[in-house]
Amino acid sequence: MRRADRLFQIVQLLRGGRLVTARKLADKLEVSERTIYRDIVALQASGVPIEGEAGIGYVLRRGFDIPPLMFTRGEIEAIVLGTRMVEAWGGAQLAEAAREALKKIEAVVPPDLRDRIERTPLYAPGFRVPDELRRRLDELSGAIRDQHIAATDYRREDGGDSQRRIRPLGLYFWGGVWTVVAWCELRQDFRSFRIDRMDRLEILTERFPSDPEKSLRAFLAKMR
Repeated sequence: MRRADRLFQIVQLLRGGRLVTARKLADKLEVSERTIYRDIVALQASGVPIEGEAGIGYVLRRGFDIPPLMFTRGEIEAIVLGTRMVEAWGGAQLAEAAREALKKIEAVVPPDLRDRIERTPLYAPGFRVPDELRRRLDELSGAIRDQHIAATDYRREDGGDSQRRIRPLGLYFWGGVWTVVAWCELRQDFRSFRIDRMDRLEILTERFPSDPEKSLRAFLAKMR
């Protein structure tokens, strides 16, 4: 990661209005605490209002560089419900990202809107989502991003078993069921696989090349 990108990420991580330790910042950005201390000094010298000290933690003074955000009641409800749905039904990494995003919004909106966020009575219980499914969502999301082949032992709808090598292209949520759209090397065609029917999932180090005819865009065009 470039230093400029790292400095930007530090500011984003401090926007939540809560004290963040150098250790936590270092873990998030995969650098040493010493690097974080140097970056904090550089940001403070450039005028970024970061308060705190080494060994205790840091916080970004509210209102820095972002004017108060205004939302309608419907927009607030959509944001909160969307965040809660991601927390309930998404992968562990995506759920954490949703929580952090809502914290950043809460940190910069006026107090009355902050209260409205907390009082939004819309929920998406996710107690039926097993940890294994969340882990697989994270793994497949990474495979899609980095174009890695996945191998799976899959239980078909008819009860039969099959071994597949696939090129993961996109994840779809159907209200209780997640599927991955992929190019199936066995069938030499697009296929959708229910993640809860994967008895085994392995993300291989082998990567697949970009191919316009085997892409998500090609799949969507075929469906239309």
